[in-house]
Amino acid sequence: MTLAATLPTNRDEEWRYADIPAVTALGADALDAWHVPVLAPGEVRTKDLLLDDSAPGLHRVRITVGAGARAELFAVISASSYTRLEVEVTLGEGAHFEFGAVTIGGGDVVREAVTRVRHAEPSATSHQVIRAVHWGQATGNFLGRIEVARHAQKTDAEQDFKGLILERGASANARPELEIYADDVKCAHGAAIGQMDANAAFYMASRGIDPQAAKVLLVRAFIADALAAKDDSEALLDAALAALEGAAL
Repeated sequence: MTLAATLPTNRDEEWRYADIPAVTALGADALDAWHVPVLAPGEVRTKDLLLDDSAPGLHRVRITVGAGARAELFAVISASSYTRLEVEVTLGEGAHFEFGAVTIGGGDVVREAVTRVRHAEPSATSHQVIRAVHWGQATGNFLGRIEVARHAQKTDAEQDFKGLILERGASANARPELEIYADDVKCAHGAAIGQMDANAAFYMASRGIDPQAAKVLLVRAFIADALAAKDDSEALLDAALAALEGAAL
């Protein structure tokens, strides 16, 4: 099989918005480099990822969460070259998956988070919050798929994506997807993309807050939603805000 035959194209749904030339440059080997953590029943594990210029490229994680276990993954994606975090999760009975991610940056760069959460057993829960902040010609993407097996009753799954466009020319894309075969479930998804609230910025400025500082505070509040479930989110928040240097605020 040739190298080209193993690489995706934009015709593939999971790669619809990806920077395919950048993926091709990474090579087929990057597609096979999966990190495969397995959580034992009842285990709790939290992982933070800062995907800045020290860790660009393709990051693929395949997590198995045992019965009653809890997996938490929080990420800031801010590299100045193509970066994709792809997460596949399989949940056991009563397990929980918590995911919070921020894509942020300018330039002519695609940054994306892609998730597939499989509720394979009853009474599992999942909660995903993704925020995208982009300017210049940059693009922030979220592709999220929730799958609920036929016998996975009492599933409770939610995903929420919001994109903030700071400058004309930037963009954000979202493709939330539900595939549900059980009938006693609660599943929800939402997506919204817009610009900064000018009224809020004006209100803060009218109360004596420097206009630039007011806009930074609004961005901080926006991205903080993605990290709200994390007890000690300051380091990741600061890392995300550090990427605002040069933004059109």
